[in-house]
Amino acid sequence: MTLQKLTTVVKELAAYQAGAEPFSPVGLANLAVFRQAEPTTFEGLIYEPVVCLVLQGEKHAAIADRSITYGAGEAVIVSHDVPVVARITQASPQEPYLALILRLDLTVIRELFDQLGELGTDEEQVRAIAVSKAGDDLIEALYRYVSLAGKAVEREVMAPLILKEIHFRLLTAPNGGMLRRLLHRDSQASRIARAIDHIRRHSKSPLTVAELAQVAGMSASSFHEHFKAIAETSPLQYQKDLRLLEAKRLLAAGSHSVSTAAFEVGYESA
Repeated sequence: MTLQKLTTVVKELAAYQAGAEPFSPVGLANLAVFRQAEPTTFEGLIYEPVVCLVLQGEKHAAIADRSITYGAGEAVIVSHDVPVVARITQASPQEPYLALILRLDLTVIRELFDQLGELGTDEEQVRAIAVSKAGDDLIEALYRYVSLAGKAVEREVMAPLILKEIHFRLLTAPNGGMLRRLLHRDSQASRIARAIDHIRRHSKSPLTVAELAQVAGMSASSFHEHFKAIAETSPLQYQKDLRLLEAKRLLAAGSHSVSTAAFEVGYESA
């Protein structure tokens, strides 16, 4: 299986999608196609737990003080919700930026732990966003999953099996270290994920490190250390980033002034 063969199938599917939206669902659970015909400016957004396989073009993202660039044939695994600033650097009408994005299913990952047990979680430094060249086995599994589009009967039977295989390939990939840590329900990675979910659900409310540490079931000092190691920012800066991203969305929609947007996202003053 080659990347080019998968790219050809995805292009054929994308050609049937109506409208000009970059995201083009292909009728398969948790899977989308992202197309962009020209480079973009930097944009703040939240990367949620997904795997993104770039088929064409190139993208650049900044996470706190770290910058990553990923292009054709590389897979980005995102294990936690992380605020980033990103832009597409290589794209054209003749050869648009093209990527497959599959939302990860933590339930499937945990089910695999029941079958596989330990997969080696002793990596010294693993992060919530990691990039590596996609293995042939992962490309093959994604190809078979994408090929189910338009095949209702086969999709009903085969899609859950192939999705499970894709998650297995990600768990065993060089950049799957953080996913391997998420196998454990009580791991530090899982505890930080709970805290991140709490921040996202209560981003408009005042939060303290002590409160978030309690949610995670950790001491305040240990929580702060592990949160920053995984999310690459502090817990309170993470909340601030969420607020600013939401304020930007409200301002862009044209329905809020600066003052009303500030109050809407939880600030006491503009």
